[in-house]
Amino acid sequence: MNKLIVAICCVFFIAGDAAAGEATGVAVERLAKTTMSWDGGALPNYATSTPEISILRIRIAPGVQLPMHNHPVINAGVLLSGQLTVVTEDNKTLHLKAGQAIVEVVNKWHSGKNEGDDVAEIIVFYAGAIGTPLTVERQATPQKD
Repeated sequence: MNKLIVAICCVFFIAGDAAAGEATGVAVERLAKTTMSWDGGALPNYATSTPEISILRIRIAPGVQLPMHNHPVINAGVLLSGQLTVVTEDNKTLHLKAGQAIVEVVNKWHSGKNEGDDVAEIIVFYAGAIGTPLTVERQATPQKD
């Protein structure tokens, strides 16, 4: 009987908490919660060194193609405006529109392009470690004559 009373109280507490949030003008919308990147790959374990969080606002002009690069750290973002197409080296493609979240691929070569008419603006959160770069650009390989 005591367990039933506790369960009922918990339901009312949770419902009351949600109603209180609505009453105060606070709304929470989960944009992403996952253990995988957008292409279905598993996210790596966190580093065991000192953590370092970075938050970047990135603006990509219309028509701009980013160079081939990878991220050695877990990162995720939300596209605030515009659109962005992300393509991996093995041709997996993601078309991102304003308001959508992305959990980026880690240690996988990819590129992005703003194929729209407006600036693509994205806020990206990086969960890295001190001394670890956020992004590594692929170096062009010299062509033999």
